[in-house]
Amino acid sequence: MTWEETRNMKTNQRFTRRTTLGAMAASAMVLGLAVPAAAQTSITVAVPNPSAVTWAPMWAAIGEGYFGEEGLSLEVQAVDGSSSVLQAMSAGQAQIGAPGPGPVLNARERGLDVVFIYNLYPKSVFGLLVKAESDYTDPAGLKGEIIGVGTADGAEVSFARAILSDANMKEGTDYEFLPVGDGGTAAVAFMRGDVDAYVGAVSDAAILANRGMELNEITPDDYLAFFGNGYAVLRDYADANPEVVEGFGRALVRGMRFVSDPANEDAALDHMAAGNPSEGEDRAFASALLAAAVERMTPTDAYIEKGYGFQPPEHWEAWEKSLLAAGDLEAPLEDLKAAYSNDWIDAWNAE
Repeated sequence: MTWEETRNMKTNQRFTRRTTLGAMAASAMVLGLAVPAAAQTSITVAVPNPSAVTWAPMWAAIGEGYFGEEGLSLEVQAVDGSSSVLQAMSAGQAQIGAPGPGPVLNARERGLDVVFIYNLYPKSVFGLLVKAESDYTDPAGLKGEIIGVGTADGAEVSFARAILSDANMKEGTDYEFLPVGDGGTAAVAFMRGDVDAYVGAVSDAAILANRGMELNEITPDDYLAFFGNGYAVLRDYADANPEVVEGFGRALVRGMRFVSDPANEDAALDHMAAGNPSEGEDRAFASALLAAAVERMTPTDAYIEKGYGFQPPEHWEAWEKSLLAAGDLEAPLEDLKAAYSNDWIDAWNAE
């Protein structure tokens, strides 16, 4: 499959959450928010899963009207994994996407000029999980086993493959990946014994725990520092629409500050429920999930002063090195720095 082609996205329509300024008007009236009357620029944002809490700053910024104040009207489309996000962007079906760093580097190797602009999860969003009652204590113990992943080509696959490569294991020889979906379907796979471990995101781990599954994380410490998904654009779109990129990031940072304030928790959960009503049905669970997500979205002490969205170059170097070791990249990229940009960080974070 080429990056110029995209799969039929109709199969993902049941996961789609569409939000336009007009659709938000009724909610804004209820919440007492002002809806800007100025003309809006419509953009589609593709995310790799339907969770709203996973993308909490964006949904808070939608609910609080921050994007509207920047002259933007968002339609959020949930597709199936990072590869589908990048395909949607390549096909012009989305102007902004939220892929993982591994798929971004894979896409650049294949010729797609995609640029990672905002590091949403500066701390690893993924973990290698096993049942608490199992005998697995480290990745090496999974030799010969089946490991569950959300999708066959999602960011979690690159993450897990690099870990297992470091443990001197090769896919297809020493272990197998089995796509089992996210959260609830992963719990079913665990319960049936289809998989011996699961590579899950923050939201997946919380859902599994909520289903009564006691889990242990056996992710090596070095990999807990690997950053997760963030927002990306195609370079030609950014060059042609710098005001959209700047406005999007500025609203996103405001959304991040909003969800980081404990005083805003109730309002934040309301915004998350607007993005994914089923996720908001269990308020206590949604609250725990939001707290876990915000913790992973908060930069480490070493980088907090750089501002939200900042991407340490050495972290990109670590990702490239791990993908090369795992065989996910054939050779080092000609220009790794072209894969990401911190050009807008100061403008986004200015008070």
